[in-house]
Amino acid sequence: MQRRIPLFTSEGVRDAEVTVHPFAAGDGLGLTLTRYRRRPATGSAPATGSVPSAGPAPSDAVLLVHGLTTSSDMFVMPEHDDLTTYLLDHGYPDVWALDHRMSNRFPYDLAAHRFTLDDVALHDFPAAFAEIRAHIGPAARLHVIAHCLGGVTFAMSLAAGLVTGVTSAVINSSALVLRPPRWSRCKLYVVPGLTEYVLGLPYLNPAWPLDAPFTRGRMIARLVSLFHPECREPSCHMVSAMWGSGRPALYDHDLMSPVTHERVADLFGATGLNYYRHIRAIVRAGRAVKYRPGDPAYRELPDDYLEAAAGLTTPLLLTTGDRNHVMAGSNPACQRELAVRAPGVSRLHLFPGYGHQDVFMGKDSARDVFPHLTAFLDTHAR
Repeated sequence: MQRRIPLFTSEGVRDAEVTVHPFAAGDGLGLTLTRYRRRPATGSAPATGSVPSAGPAPSDAVLLVHGLTTSSDMFVMPEHDDLTTYLLDHGYPDVWALDHRMSNRFPYDLAAHRFTLDDVALHDFPAAFAEIRAHIGPAARLHVIAHCLGGVTFAMSLAAGLVTGVTSAVINSSALVLRPPRWSRCKLYVVPGLTEYVLGLPYLNPAWPLDAPFTRGRMIARLVSLFHPECREPSCHMVSAMWGSGRPALYDHDLMSPVTHERVADLFGATGLNYYRHIRAIVRAGRAVKYRPGDPAYRELPDDYLEAAAGLTTPLLLTTGDRNHVMAGSNPACQRELAVRAPGVSRLHLFPGYGHQDVFMGKDSARDVFPHLTAFLDTHAR
């Protein structure tokens, strides 16, 4: 396959110093943070009497958190303006992008593992925050923008009190309440067992259409495509089968660049099935809950994260597209719950015409979405 855009690239970010910071999660998994930094220009003092430019002080850093099957690449997209560049251009000169254990940059999902969302909340986020603080210091303001299950696990870690010192946070699509469509709920009950124990496959992979002919993955992808006549990109069909309910499920084709659409297999990776089991438990409970209550390995986590969120003080902006076919009404429901448990902490914003993934990866997101995110951060950056 000839790629127009390199795999795992940082080419989309302009005029920034890029450094990679490997670190170990609490259980020993190797993870990475990528830092995009613009240092202030030297040797040019402002003119006497000039009005200082608007925007936050340089002591503000922003952490970007991807969802399951994607990676930090969803925030670095050379084919159009991306969120990392937008933040750097709009007064946030220190942007960090986390690749946690659900990232497709790592091999951890290419096995029949038994990781749950609790593992990300307990092991990944505290270690990531410690690494960032080691570089920016304890006094710097730190904001978070998180998506989907990255947002869920960040909210779980925040509610559990395992991460502190967060100045403000934007969580897109889902946080502590999950309300997927009915067809998605059916898949949550059937797909994990069917895939692992009947088909004998440890993961689902949108890149299966690129496998050799007559392999199981390739044949499954061909079968999936029979039910998705909406486009001619089989990897797009696979991600719709893996997540959500619709044709396509994760985004509106009209909101995506054709270049993004053709590299879906790079942007959305394989995923192990045990995360689906934890999602199923959360959907059944009606709120984020621990997967194994009573397991001493997870004693630092609450059994009920939504109840633990009663102590939250971090300002939260919960966002979603009003055509979200993956998490549907999850964040509106979460905001209603938080309004009761932690009054005044959270706000809700809907993006008209947008769905789930196109909020961040859409070709016009820099015009339609990103200004709302930075406006919220700005209110807490000074």
